[in-house]
Order: sequence, then C-alpha cells, then structure tokens
Amino acid sequence: MSGEKGSDKADDIAVALFGELFMADQLARNRISKVLPKGMELSHFSVLNHLARINDERTPAQLARAFHVTRGAMTNTLAKLEWAGHVHIRPDWEDARQKFVAISPSGRAARDGAVASVVPLIAEVVQSIGPEKVRALLPVLRELRISLESDST
Repeated sequence: MSGEKGSDKADDIAVALFGELFMADQLARNRISKVLPKGMELSHFSVLNHLARINDERTPAQLARAFHVTRGAMTNTLAKLEWAGHVHIRPDWEDARQKFVAISPSGRAARDGAVASVVPLIAEVVQSIGPEKVRALLPVLRELRISLESDST
C-alpha cells in the first residue's frame, strides 16, 4: 500500500509540474508576442533567432526538426519570412529537390530589434523572481528538455 501512496505523490508532482510549465509557457508567449515588432509572430522570431545564433544555412526539414513542427508548418513560416525579406531560400546546387535557408541582413536587423524589445520583459521577470533562483532552475529545465527530446525521438 505504501508504494501506491508514493506513486500518487509522484503523479501529483508530475501533474503540478506540467500544469505550471504549460501555464508559464502560455503566459510567456502572450507577453512576448505583445512586445514583438509589428507584424512579427513568435514563430518568425524563433526561426530568425535560431538562424542568427547558428550563423549557417539549414534546410526546411532541419528547421522543422529543430522546432518539433511539421514540415508544412515550417514551410508556411519560411514563406512569410521570405516574403518579408528576412530569409533567403536557395536551391541546393547538388540536389535540386532540397533547399537551404539563411537569415538575410534585414532578417538579422528584425531579429535584433525583436531581441531589444523582448530582453527588458524577460529581465524584469528574472529580476522579480531573483537571478539566483533562475540560475538554479536552468539546469533542471535543461535536463527536463533533454529528457523530453530523447523521449520524442
């Protein structure tokens, strides 16, 4: 019987953890979306930020895998970014069926502008919680993310 009680507590912790994660994710997305430059969606910012950080080309399929979205969803995001002039999409010269995506200078500028609008919001949240608590939480969140990524492959 005591094993069941322990299991109940583990289940309660799991439900509480994911409830908090889902709510925090939703609230963070809403707040960040409100401060992004006009016309920029969170998915656009995420892709531009990723491309700026890696500073290299990626295929749409690689980007879809990195963001755990369908190829169709990534194609839609990339089409909007290309229309805005934020990414360059070119064919693979060795395999015409494949394309490569790179951030453009205007995309880098748009990403930098978005970062400038998002950082004060995030810094305010970190300050209100306390940098020490956030620093201590990061390894746990990273481990959770890695565990979830390994479970999804």
